[in-house]
Amino acid sequence: MSVSVHGPARIFGHLFGRGQGGPAPRPRRSDARAERRGAAGRIVSELADELPDEDLMEDLDDSIDLYRTGSKPSCEESEFLWLLRDARDRMERGG
Repeated sequence: MSVSVHGPARIFGHLFGRGQGGPAPRPRRSDARAERRGAAGRIVSELADELPDEDLMEDLDDSIDLYRTGSKPSCEESEFLWLLRDARDRMERGG
């Protein structure tokens, strides 16, 4: 089977060939996911450096949801919860 295409062709969702003066190719979705995972790993690593091991679970939402109010002095408690929520928000934003 022979296919003759002038310019870029889209086959099964993939763009083949180069158009003249077209926009630069967008990064692949898997690359964006890898960047988000890398950013999330970096954020958790930074958080682990700041908190004792027993205060940090694998899932930040679990750490926040399962935290018992009053189990730390109030100044430590507010800082602890702020650190967890800030890290979770930064991960959602992608770094």
